[in-house]
Amino acid sequence: MDHKIRRIYVPMTESGFYILYCLQQPQHGYGICQQVKQMTGGELVISAGTMYGTLSKMEKDGLIAFVREDEKRKLYQVTSLGTEILNLELHRIERLYKNSRGENVNE
Repeated sequence: MDHKIRRIYVPMTESGFYILYCLQQPQHGYGICQQVKQMTGGELVISAGTMYGTLSKMEKDGLIAFVREDEKRKLYQVTSLGTEILNLELHRIERLYKNSRGENVNE
């Protein structure tokens, strides 16, 4: 993995995390917004500007790829690089959670 890409994406913004997480299955921007709103109980609402700016950047950086168009909506899915970044971030979040509970991550 390119160290520059890792440095850009880890740690991730909350919006970026949810966008990448939702793209484990093909999805379009509006569908991601709805899924994130549901997953977070409405606590996180991703604006259209943030959504489409993030999708564009992630596609340019190779974390996601265009899959197909469905009724004028572009569907994207995470790439192997995106999965690698997502796993790094999940591990980082898990470590933070365990440390906040007083657990040693090496146990």
